[in-house]
Amino acid sequence: MSRNQAFSLSFLGAAGTVTGSRTLLQAGGHRVLVDCGMFQGLKNLRQRNWAPFPVDPAGIDAVILTHAHLDHSGYLPPLARLGYRGPVYATSATADLARILLLDSAGIQEADAEFLNRHNLTSHKPALPLYTVSDAEQALKLFRKVEFDDWLDVLPGLSVRWRNAGHILGASIVEIDHAGRRIVFSGDLGRYDDAIMADPDTIERADYLVLESTYGDRSHSDADPLEVLHSLIMRTVQRGGTVVIPAFAVGRVQLLLWYLYRLRGSGRLPASVPLYVDSPMSVNATELYRRNTRLLRHDYSELQAAFQMPRYVRDVQESKSLDVSPMPKIIVSASGMATGGRVLHHLKHYAPDPRSTILFAGYQAAGTRGATMVNGAAKVKIHGEYVPIRAEVQNLSMLSAHADADEIMRWLRGFETAPSQCFLNHGEPQAADTLRLRIKDELGWKARAVEHLEEFSLQ
Repeated sequence: MSRNQAFSLSFLGAAGTVTGSRTLLQAGGHRVLVDCGMFQGLKNLRQRNWAPFPVDPAGIDAVILTHAHLDHSGYLPPLARLGYRGPVYATSATADLARILLLDSAGIQEADAEFLNRHNLTSHKPALPLYTVSDAEQALKLFRKVEFDDWLDVLPGLSVRWRNAGHILGASIVEIDHAGRRIVFSGDLGRYDDAIMADPDTIERADYLVLESTYGDRSHSDADPLEVLHSLIMRTVQRGGTVVIPAFAVGRVQLLLWYLYRLRGSGRLPASVPLYVDSPMSVNATELYRRNTRLLRHDYSELQAAFQMPRYVRDVQESKSLDVSPMPKIIVSASGMATGGRVLHHLKHYAPDPRSTILFAGYQAAGTRGATMVNGAAKVKIHGEYVPIRAEVQNLSMLSAHADADEIMRWLRGFETAPSQCFLNHGEPQAADTLRLRIKDELGWKARAVEHLEEFSLQ
């Protein structure tokens, strides 16, 4: 089939895994890439970032982003370096967050490569970043901001609308119309009754649906996050330890600040226990949330107070001093799966301390340090050295920004008619297949868990 005749979907990433979201839509002679994510986690997945891109980047006509997280946006700098020059369409908040995330990611990669080379800790000579700050800046020039709920003709015969997905600031469900047919991409669905984000929008119809399945085989705990956080923090403080929270800079840090603000306001988190946010990216992302409270659930003044409560650490020396002070404290630092950033230095110091607690706050992809620690490993490798894990390790999955299986099914029941086909991506194989069976049994829809590089011709 020629390019002009093709009407198809190709899954170039996030098939059988939760990272590397990249779906190619061919329609009306055009090629549109929905999301352009970076693979994370297991080594065999990360190696895909270095493989030749499955299609010629110069032959892609447009990129449409559902949201800014790196597993959806983090391959844009390499794509631009490889020749992509078309527009990258995203909501205003997504574009602003992508600037923070991509530049920070590039800076971390450059710094990590320099560190590994300087200390001769790499098997690759020399260690190289996947992309540089210069690559990120080139990609950011391609962004075009769009508004929620407005249809936009991105290419002749191809109209796109972005709807609110919850999840994080600016996150979207994407509807694409072509020749009377509608394809809907769920992006990452947020949770119903989230503490700070609005519920995902109800979508009435789709001829084809591409649906995330991150938590397709499980339900989040219904435990009260305030109670769990209070108990964990206080028992750590009482034994003289520090709570280190590796947290995603976008979304999770802000949610944690809201809960910690409520604990502080009720007197259940003593003022004598200082709270630090040690992540330049988190500082910048929280400022962006602060400027966009109209998109959030709560009163402006309360959110402002919550976001202004911690001490934000910007200076490297101050960051290092947090590991010198023996006083109990709370350190919130990126990254959320402990794959890089300043949190690694805090883990090296506090993970061997049995008085302290390492608190993860959401999904930990297979192969990440976070998953290794949550699964009970006795040691973890950081900067080429094995660090013993003697601290208490917990994961508060109820703080996840992803809808669980019940919430995904609730969202699907909002459709007035069944899609002709539902394609499940962005999930581990067990999660995707469990959700597939549930959709088939409870809704009677056709559903398929897609595989890497699988292509489907559409009618």
